[in-house]
Amino acid sequence: MSTPEYKSQERPQNQQDNSYQPLSDQFLVCGLGGMGQHCVAALKAYGVRVSAIELVHSEQWEISNFPNLLEHLIIGDCRDSTLLNQANIQQFRCVLIVTSNERINAETALIIRKLSPHSRLVVRSSKENLNQLLSKLLGNLVAYEPTQLPAFAFALAALGTEVLGFFNLEGYRIQIIQRQLSPSDSWCNRSSLQDLNSRSRRLICHLPKGSSQPLKVHAWEPNIQPSAGDTIIYVEVVEQSFSRFSQTTTPTTTPSFRHTLRDLFRHLRWQSLQQQIIQYWQQSEQQPLRRVALFCGVLVFVLSIIGTLLFRYYYPQTTYLSAFYGVAILLLGGYADIFGKFEPITDIPGWLQLFALGLTLAGTALVGVLYALLTQALLSARFQLTRKRPPIPQSNHLIIIGLGRVGQRIAVFLQEFKQAIVGVTENAQFDLTLLPSIPLIISNYADALNKVNLSTARSVVIVTDDEILNLEIGLMVHNINPHCHVVIRTMEQSLSDSLTQLLPHTQALCAYEVAAEAFAGAAFGENILNLFRLGNDTILVTEYQIEAGDTLNGLLLSEVAYGYGVVPILHQSRDKLPRFIPSDDILLSDGDRMVVLATTEGLRAVEQGINVVPKTTKVHIKKARTSDAAFEGANVIVRISGCKLSLARNLMNHLPATLPIPLYKQQAHRLVQELIKSQVFAHIL
Repeated sequence: MSTPEYKSQERPQNQQDNSYQPLSDQFLVCGLGGMGQHCVAALKAYGVRVSAIELVHSEQWEISNFPNLLEHLIIGDCRDSTLLNQANIQQFRCVLIVTSNERINAETALIIRKLSPHSRLVVRSSKENLNQLLSKLLGNLVAYEPTQLPAFAFALAALGTEVLGFFNLEGYRIQIIQRQLSPSDSWCNRSSLQDLNSRSRRLICHLPKGSSQPLKVHAWEPNIQPSAGDTIIYVEVVEQSFSRFSQTTTPTTTPSFRHTLRDLFRHLRWQSLQQQIIQYWQQSEQQPLRRVALFCGVLVFVLSIIGTLLFRYYYPQTTYLSAFYGVAILLLGGYADIFGKFEPITDIPGWLQLFALGLTLAGTALVGVLYALLTQALLSARFQLTRKRPPIPQSNHLIIIGLGRVGQRIAVFLQEFKQAIVGVTENAQFDLTLLPSIPLIISNYADALNKVNLSTARSVVIVTDDEILNLEIGLMVHNINPHCHVVIRTMEQSLSDSLTQLLPHTQALCAYEVAAEAFAGAAFGENILNLFRLGNDTILVTEYQIEAGDTLNGLLLSEVAYGYGVVPILHQSRDKLPRFIPSDDILLSDGDRMVVLATTEGLRAVEQGINVVPKTTKVHIKKARTSDAAFEGANVIVRISGCKLSLARNLMNHLPATLPIPLYKQQAHRLVQELIKSQVFAHIL
């Protein structure tokens, strides 16, 4: 599968650059359209100071109480060097350049880099090649296309199935699965939710049967036993791609001349020829011209043999080869070359002359058919004529209304899930070579709804560029099929909330809000690899490079996961291979690489170094069976809790006792399990 395309470049590390200033909490947004306003709101969720530059002052904003979110609102052209110097551009940690004009965005990035060599730049741009060139030239720059960025979230919302998200990472496919347990499900036999975690699976969320609580990361109690009707959400490593090794591991051998001759004679056998002719005839069912060519070819072959034998019979002095050449001349229209005299020909019977004329006519017909086949092949290659599209599915299909850049990307994602799709567009100039394997209707949207079997459709995705048109089509779909799952693209969060409340089975996603969360995460230096929706939250697949002085440096992965509310899915130490679904006991250090699933709240917690969830659970240790068990128990305590070895040894020498260090619930539950395996009796207080 291919995943969505995001471009980024990490902040260059130059430890000898003494002019580098400490990171501030000031951010600048250039352009306050819908995208810019949502970026400001997303940044304010991190608790930082945000200023903005807008060309014209506006009295109306898409986000209520928007001016109060800004430290300073600067009116003017963001490309003006004087204006940027007056705003003290060097003090901003990051500048988000998100105007609707990509040329202005590129110019602004170049000017700001001259004035502020260290500020991070987050640019709105759809020009992938230009983005890469700017990243290499300017450094510390990331570029996204906000209209295409949420396409993956729209595709997953349309599925409405167990798959909430998927992406490729280091040759592996990572999937986020939502699973509702049935009475016969083997997971119902597990003693606790903690037991569902494995080397290839990590639990994200648990929702008990009948619960109306929102889906949240790490919203699960480790000691609860899963039961029928519960909803489990987890991330899983499902497969590895070996495509990059296929070319080097597949041996190639050159067939010998003897094998080539043997294969040739095998294909020339009558049974093989007969089978190939029948197969060709069956494959040409949809192409009558190929059948005509086959018929003419067989006819000319038979006539060539008969003509050669007849001419050889009436001219004994000639050879079979000369007779065949004469027949070939007749087949190529050379009747006049042999019988072109006006005098009567008495030495050749009239019926043989008539047969020769038949040869010329048959040869002329064959040449015409060959020209037709050649012309068809050339036209197909020149104009890339599309094959016939499949028919519209009768039921359980997905309908994509609006096939702009967003709609096309959604269709590609859904095709990876082997879904039956129908595309609808009003654009009469739509490139018919795009999406050739899905049914396509080019018509007025109101008329198209009567042609796509809407009453039996499973989902409808409405992603035109006009949000009022999206609303109108959504209401029409609801009237025709009230039980159909509808996903609507909007540009304002207030409209999304209203639609979700008024229309059942409707999921309205604000494209700018989803994209803005990725922009805001990238503003802090993180590499946003992907995103998907979990309930009402956007989950960002975020990559971290651990550096000296980071809030993550020196922490256990369990402290990162449960303290900051993120889900580590990959860890890689310096010069070592990456490990998926890493152990909670890994201690992060300078140079490590980590990929996590995180909400905006989780990223903000990591940025500020403030735990979302405090450590409140304590473990009481009763006794150890043997001295060896006590020794091993101390090692287990150090490994899972991260305390000093001297403290753990002293604790095991004075049992019963309570571990003085509080832990997270999941961390404490796992410590008790591991201690019991080491023959040390313990329980959670």
